[in-house]
Amino acid sequence: MLQKRQQFSEDPALDTDYFIYCLEAVEEIEAEELTETQKKMEQLAMDFGVASIYNTCDTIEGLEANLNTLVLEDHNFKDYEVIYLVMDGEANSICVNNYYYSLQEIAEIFEGRLKGKIVHFSNAKVLDLDEEEAQYFLDITGAKAISGYGNHFQGITSTLLDMAYFNLFKEDENMLEVVEELHQRHYKACKLLDFRLYY
Repeated sequence: MLQKRQQFSEDPALDTDYFIYCLEAVEEIEAEELTETQKKMEQLAMDFGVASIYNTCDTIEGLEANLNTLVLEDHNFKDYEVIYLVMDGEANSICVNNYYYSLQEIAEIFEGRLKGKIVHFSNAKVLDLDEEEAQYFLDITGAKAISGYGNHFQGITSTLLDMAYFNLFKEDENMLEVVEELHQRHYKACKLLDFRLYY
């Protein structure tokens, strides 16, 4: 079931060639209250002019439908640099509605459809892949990279660091330079949360 599609930008006519697509797994998509992620995406648009689309899902079918809509129907898809996934999970899996799905299964659902994208996970889930797992995901989906954190949410959410990461892409398209800059500007947070990039 598709959820509210909210577009955040500082100006509806904002001429931007850089977007973030955020998909958050929630218990109930009919819930009306704003999530922390939703508030931060709005703030990113207001403060930095980084446009984003925010959606929620509460089933794996909802996740697939949302990403299919993005890939097949959104004419700005080529402009999305980052696909930001906020969902629970473990090292090599995500959890949606109390069901675990391996990143291998997710890769197969989106075979060849994420070309050139960076798939970024918040620290709601730990991202801990071996070389083979990471390479499989990148090869199957066509994604440019997967990023996330080695340390799970321990009273510290990665949201602020995520926003800083996304904002840096507005200034620089080179992924490795962005990651280096992120570490220079936010060294303590990157170390504490164990920021990781697989490419």
